[in-house]
Amino acid sequence: MTERVNLDYNNMIRSASQARGIAAQQLDDVARRFAGVHAQVEAGRAAQRFGFFDLPNQQELLDRIRSFAHGVGQAFDCVIVLGIGGSALGAFALQQALLAPHWNELSDEGREYYPRLYILDNIDPTTIAPFLDRLDLRRTLVNVISKSGATAETMAQYLIVRERLVASLDEAWRRHVLFTTDPEKGVLRRLATEEAIPVLPVPPNVGGRFSVLSAVGLLPAALVGIDVDALLAGAAQMDARCRTPDFHANPAAIFAALQHLAHTTEAAPIHVMMPYSDRLYGVADWFRQLWAESLGKQRDRQGRDVFRGPTPVKAVGATDQHSQVQLYMEGPFDKTITFLSVRSLARDLAIPPAYPQIDELGYLGRHSLGELLDAERRATRAALTRAGRMNMTIELPALDANRVGQLLMMLQVATVYAGELYDVDPLDQPGVELGKQLTYGLMGRAGFAAPQDPPGDPRFVCA
Repeated sequence: MTERVNLDYNNMIRSASQARGIAAQQLDDVARRFAGVHAQVEAGRAAQRFGFFDLPNQQELLDRIRSFAHGVGQAFDCVIVLGIGGSALGAFALQQALLAPHWNELSDEGREYYPRLYILDNIDPTTIAPFLDRLDLRRTLVNVISKSGATAETMAQYLIVRERLVASLDEAWRRHVLFTTDPEKGVLRRLATEEAIPVLPVPPNVGGRFSVLSAVGLLPAALVGIDVDALLAGAAQMDARCRTPDFHANPAAIFAALQHLAHTTEAAPIHVMMPYSDRLYGVADWFRQLWAESLGKQRDRQGRDVFRGPTPVKAVGATDQHSQVQLYMEGPFDKTITFLSVRSLARDLAIPPAYPQIDELGYLGRHSLGELLDAERRATRAALTRAGRMNMTIELPALDANRVGQLLMMLQVATVYAGELYDVDPLDQPGVELGKQLTYGLMGRAGFAAPQDPPGDPRFVCA
């Protein structure tokens, strides 16, 4: 059986070696309450409220994705994903974790003749214009991802790319576009019908930040040769682990409870995720949206103003030992740190034994970069613990599709458990919607009034 992702939370618990942290009694109290939390989440699953639980079992859709990716999809040298937020972060996390580093710079042979993958997740014209200028659209597939089909950033990108496709390919432009959107409604669904553009569905009960294991993440992954079957198998394994009401056997429950207790009883609302692997930095970025957008809410489920939620932060080891760890060590006791580690590296580099006569260099020659990276992680963890800073470690036995699937599912399940603990709806995002509406007004979209800025005081302008 595939080795499981595991969670070591010793350094979150107050003890002789960890003067600050969660008291064992506090964790026991949550464990007793967890049966109710688990029942609420399982009821939401049964009611099809949490659609991401069903994604590992979407065999018909997976067959369609595999058929397209291994067939028509291989006719292209380049794949562009147009999306933002949950429509891009999941695909980027998979690309970074599971493709060879610097994938797009490799030769065709180095990529095993799979296409290059670019994810355009912002609308800065100084980035997008030069990228499009050097792109050969005749050899490019464009995957437009928007559940509503009305996401301003994504649709603006699409209109620009579509114009260039038409100019380059005339009527053949449609063969270079694929939509991923709602199965029944929305602008992209309508355009797919009117313009005969192939389309893949996003289930209505799967929000963007929970969509990484839907067609949103799976199609780009399959197009570049990522093992999507192993990814979903890993997610299914973790889902089975997290269906138990036994709190101490449920890693998602423990993660959610510890973060919630740290925030509400230890005044630690800042939750840092710090992978000691460049290739997992995208997962920390993906988690940042998942945690922030799901749990940061003005109102609780009873409609009362609570202004509740943790603040997720991303870091990467060992780089951020030289930029952030000073704050984590000696600043306010307002943070938890979750380390992501990989036990077995796919590749390592020996450090040459040069300059043995120089103490500051000679000791390095007995080791490898992988050993040094792991030593720095363990040293940082130990130093934080000695300083009374709460931390835990999620360890992947290896960095492969199965283990990444386990990790992604664990963090999604933890998020809905945390929603129960914070008593907020983890699926809505009213704060984001207001910003969208104000943007529509400023851009002159019918039905939306432009916001009026209050008169400015020239004393508060530094020009």
